[in-house]
Amino acid sequence: MVLGLESPAPPIKVENWLRGQPLSSFQPGIVYIVEFWATWCPPCVAAVPGLVQLQEKYKKSAVEVLGLAAHEHAETADEAREKLDAWLTENVPNLNYRIGLDYTREMGKLWLDPSSSVGIPTSFVVDRDGRIAFVGLPTQLDDVLPKILTGSWRSSDEARAAETERIAQNERIMREMEARSAD
Repeated sequence: MVLGLESPAPPIKVENWLRGQPLSSFQPGIVYIVEFWATWCPPCVAAVPGLVQLQEKYKKSAVEVLGLAAHEHAETADEAREKLDAWLTENVPNLNYRIGLDYTREMGKLWLDPSSSVGIPTSFVVDRDGRIAFVGLPTQLDDVLPKILTGSWRSSDEARAAETERIAQNERIMREMEARSAD
């Protein structure tokens, strides 16, 4: 399955929720930002304050941020959960959105892999109809999210152009990585 603009959102398969109430499925009428990140990833960490601000700014507009810690470095799920919990407590005391741990990579297999996403951070926006409205960097959300909320984004030429560019860029990155590994 290819996952991209206008695709139905894959299911939520999170084994551990560390912050916020567990979420087992997307609810109609709510816009979700699904953010894949890790504590060891500087661009991911840099995006967290912006996600806190987005959650605060749009909470009355039925927007929910879900942070999914992916690729945490730990020997066991328990160790990953403990390290992530300590990191969140120390570094994000004002966290106002849900955080789940994707230690088994189940969410990555459902979301990142089929979307041809290369690396983290990667943000997905699921619109009120349960469809993917955006896949990209969290730094792009300030521009894209208001358009998603008005319903003007998902079927726009701008959205299609952004999706085409994202896929082309990810393909370039993959070719470069393959070339480096072949050397």
